[in-house]
Amino acid sequence: MESSNPKDGSDIPACDADNDIIAFFGKIATVGLADFNNLLTFLLVDLTMKFGFYTLGCKTNQYETQAMERFLTEKGHEIVPFDQVCDGYIINTCSVTAVADKKNRAVIRRCRRDNPQAVIGVCGCYCQHAPEDVRKLGVDVIGGSGGRQAFVEQMLQALENRSHLECLDNALRRREFEVLPAGGLEERTRAMLKVQDGCVNFCTYCIIPYTRGPIRSAPVELAVEQAQDLARRGYREIVVTGIEIASWGADLPGKPQVTGLIEAICQAVPQLRVRLGSLEPRIVTEEFCRRLAALPNLCHQFHLSMQSGCDTVLQRMKRKYDTARYYESVCLLNQYFPDCTITTDMIVAFPGETEEEFAQSLSFIQKCGFADMHIFPYSRRPGTPADKMPGQHSNATKEARSRAAIAVAEQMCRQFRQNLIGSVQEVLFEEKSGQYYTGHASNYVKVYAPGENLHNQLRPVRILEIWEDGVRGEIVEG
Repeated sequence: MESSNPKDGSDIPACDADNDIIAFFGKIATVGLADFNNLLTFLLVDLTMKFGFYTLGCKTNQYETQAMERFLTEKGHEIVPFDQVCDGYIINTCSVTAVADKKNRAVIRRCRRDNPQAVIGVCGCYCQHAPEDVRKLGVDVIGGSGGRQAFVEQMLQALENRSHLECLDNALRRREFEVLPAGGLEERTRAMLKVQDGCVNFCTYCIIPYTRGPIRSAPVELAVEQAQDLARRGYREIVVTGIEIASWGADLPGKPQVTGLIEAICQAVPQLRVRLGSLEPRIVTEEFCRRLAALPNLCHQFHLSMQSGCDTVLQRMKRKYDTARYYESVCLLNQYFPDCTITTDMIVAFPGETEEEFAQSLSFIQKCGFADMHIFPYSRRPGTPADKMPGQHSNATKEARSRAAIAVAEQMCRQFRQNLIGSVQEVLFEEKSGQYYTGHASNYVKVYAPGENLHNQLRPVRILEIWEDGVRGEIVEG
């Protein structure tokens, strides 16, 4: 980049585009010593750039965004909010539904419209799935769901010479786990720790196996080393994440189980809270629960993937469990973790879903008593078996069933929060929100409490009432 102020180095030879410091300083001889301060100012302007990130989708995407932030900050660049003026913008996309694709396009178009001179890079599952659609949106750099470091390098190259670059591969051919730095901006309290990538379940509705490729696992030693690094850097909580962490180890020698990985991480950083990403219900066994219940720093929040509460719909989805096995997992978690939070996802209006099947799902989720749910109307994904199934529902049916499911979910969520009143929860405070500080308890309920300078502190809070999207309480002193 060139300085916008002609007094800040317009008479100084331009720096090589590859940021070759030695070559740049070799040009000092071409300017007088009196201009040395101008040279230093120009150098800093030339090398330090601002980047804004926008992340859509899952915790794995959040982790990979944090890794890209670290790549850039370690090179001396600055990460700022996405709505600020930046030299480069990076949009990390999701493609789990058609609605996600629509959001991707809206964010990209708005970013290009508002920042016509900036370099815009787009990466993630949407680019992997539909690169031709992304090319039509006027972006400068396109990357897929892998190769994050190469993508960042291409962003810097595009800023240097205003080129259009792509960094795409065939996800189905990936065989090695991509090692990325864990953690991002230091002011954050919670860091993602990615231990697994890829999926081979090929559920009939899902595009992710095609955009993420086969299972690749991080070795235990790597996960432990990164967890310890996060502890040294001041984080207070780690979220163990991946595309399907229950499959961790399937590609490693001896095919170790994820339970051992979780134990190793928790024991390596006993001073940090450790939270788990989404779990496949079949992994929840008596042994799984017994071993995890012995870990004092494991957060008692479990996101148990469901998708439907009806056996015939689960069969059409090609899920590998039925409602009886799922409910067994719910009961085991409640038995070993009496204070736990269980959350889930549910797809409504799947092709061929009858009113009776939908009613069965509503009845089942009430039986499970979830603390929170994500409700999704089925979204057609070209290239998946479900896209060609008969019995595709109208938007009106999808909307009606979504409303009905959300109403049940909200009732259960309110009851869960009501049951917390009077209890004392250990809260990790994150940020100021009006007159309160907000944070999350171990069970992931959002907590509002009055106080000052609470950022990144763990404090006991007595819950007083339901409040906005969480609960309100007061800090228990002493």
